[in-house]
Amino acid sequence: MSAIYVDADACPVKAEAERVATRHKLTMYVVSNGGIRPSPNPLVETVIVPDGPDVADMWIAERAGRGDVVVTGDIPLAAKCVASGARVLRHNGEALTEANIGNQLATRDLMTDLRAADPFRQGGGRPFSKADRSRFLDALEREVRVALQA
Repeated sequence: MSAIYVDADACPVKAEAERVATRHKLTMYVVSNGGIRPSPNPLVETVIVPDGPDVADMWIAERAGRGDVVVTGDIPLAAKCVASGARVLRHNGEALTEANIGNQLATRDLMTDLRAADPFRQGGGRPFSKADRSRFLDALEREVRVALQA
């Protein structure tokens, strides 16, 4: 395994990902278009990309591949990373794989259409919980171990 890539904009689990990266002595790329405080950890590289739609996603998608783990809530980015052989986790610990990414893309597209059809539709999921954080930490540890064996 070469690295952990974190799509850092609005990512609630950067600290947990850094703990796992440090434990396994892996490079971790924290990618955003700014506003992220750099970590003093020598294994963590903060990558600031130019402003623009999906610039951080493109940076990650161009580099992540087999043996890497990507942390993102962005489904199109996840699909690209899964296609390139990377292991992908959402912030809540849910693994995105070849088996489920098609469904995830379809659901995302459906929800986008529903929101566009009803501008008063107030969405938003439940708040991010301690259980979500714990589930993510366990899932990332598991994915890193699998990736290290690949």
